[in-house]
Amino acid sequence: MRVELGTVDLLVFGAYLVAVGLLAARASRNRNDTRREYFLGGEKLPWWMVGGSIVAANISSHHFIGVMGVAYQHGFVAMTIEWGAILVGFNALLWIFLPYYLRNGFYTMPEFLQRRYGGAARGLFAVLILVTYVFVEIAAVLYFGALALHELLGLSVHLCVPVIALITGIYTVTGGLRAVVWTEMLQLVVLLVGGLSLAVAVLHAGGGWAAFFATSKDWDMIRPANDPDFPWTMYLGGLLCISIFYCAANQFIVQRVLGAKDEWHARMGVVFTDYLKFLLPLIIVVPGIIGPKLFPGLERPDMIFPTLVANLLPQGLVGLVLAGLVAAVMSHVSGALNSSTTILTVDFYQVWRPRATEAEAVRFGRRSGIVLAILGVVAAEILTSHSDRPVFIYLLSAYGYVTPGMATMFLVGIFWRRATQAGAVTAGVLTIVLSVGLELLFPSLPFFNRTGIVFWACMVACVGVSLVTRPKSEEALRGLIWTRESLQLPENQRRQARGWRSPALWWAIITVVVLYFYVRYA
Repeated sequence: MRVELGTVDLLVFGAYLVAVGLLAARASRNRNDTRREYFLGGEKLPWWMVGGSIVAANISSHHFIGVMGVAYQHGFVAMTIEWGAILVGFNALLWIFLPYYLRNGFYTMPEFLQRRYGGAARGLFAVLILVTYVFVEIAAVLYFGALALHELLGLSVHLCVPVIALITGIYTVTGGLRAVVWTEMLQLVVLLVGGLSLAVAVLHAGGGWAAFFATSKDWDMIRPANDPDFPWTMYLGGLLCISIFYCAANQFIVQRVLGAKDEWHARMGVVFTDYLKFLLPLIIVVPGIIGPKLFPGLERPDMIFPTLVANLLPQGLVGLVLAGLVAAVMSHVSGALNSSTTILTVDFYQVWRPRATEAEAVRFGRRSGIVLAILGVVAAEILTSHSDRPVFIYLLSAYGYVTPGMATMFLVGIFWRRATQAGAVTAGVLTIVLSVGLELLFPSLPFFNRTGIVFWACMVACVGVSLVTRPKSEEALRGLIWTRESLQLPENQRRQARGWRSPALWWAIITVVVLYFYVRYA
């Protein structure tokens, strides 16, 4: 599977790195010496940057390698995770949580829990999410990206991991969210073009669109209950809580929404995310579905991406696709680093030092970014293979340990006034205990089913404990509990949402399209 990079490939790849450096340097020169400038980009992001940066940060090596591997092994069902986010997670963000995040001026998701419950819920959530970011969002993405470069170019994984982390860490730590978002927009274009190039090459080699649509008889998006990875029972809780947490309560995603110019731009940005989430996985899934026809019987499904690149792409396009892969890794890692430093600064440093100046807070954020990047490299170095299952399954399973409790804390908190901090903390603690317990007792239990069981157990525990403990007063909860009025934009922004500029209009169109596929290929 090794490829030899020609002169054109090296020029394309080098041009990408130079462009990232120049763009990051330009973005970093703007003032970013206040918390709002450094962590939220000065709240100046237009809708297209909000949506584009969300997707650029989300798509990474685990999509090119993991989702393509899932499509190779399981087929079109690989789309359910990505499209499920459109129907579940981003709907929850758009219509439930977004107004409360923006109208309360939050920097972080733990801040919402502080206002809703108290300091214990905030601290527990912050610790859980930071550990998840370091070991899943940063370490795993660095590792799998480096593994792909090793398979294709023979480069040392131990060299690729720190080099990618160093390059990404420099502009992330220096420029804050503005530099992260601007580079992510470039990286989105590169990974789109690179992904399209590979998809077109695979379609050409595999017989074109006719060959692709010939597989539609097997496009089962609803699988039997005994499917080891994607049973239909995943829709009863597992997919629900993972999607809601990842899209609606995840600092990594929501921070870009918090940096929007206003609520209209934030809502339109989320809707734009839906369209990109609909199209981007097709670029990744199409090669995976045709892959078995071209290269049947691969020992590891995750190797379909390097196999296709090595065997199908001419010089020039190899460099472009590799640039797309590295762009995906860098955008994901930079987003995770920026979100982690925001949480460390706002939810730990400023709680510990409430009188710290803006400059001191930003300085701490930069220093903590350096430490987190080093921790991610160390964790990536010790990360080993977790079986022959696709890496995307591993990542989802890892998220399944913590998401049930975290999704419970947010869902119950925003819908039920009676929910208490004791109930929320109980759910947060139980999510780890129950997940590990079920894993040990029933190792063959599909992770989606395990996650769903733990999710409903956390919900019941949260409600039960809340009923026997004292809730916050009505006054303390003002502006934090969901009402139908929150579906409307603030009055001063409603005029700009009329007609074709209505977020609801564009949301309805993409929702109907996705629902059609679910009904057609159930």
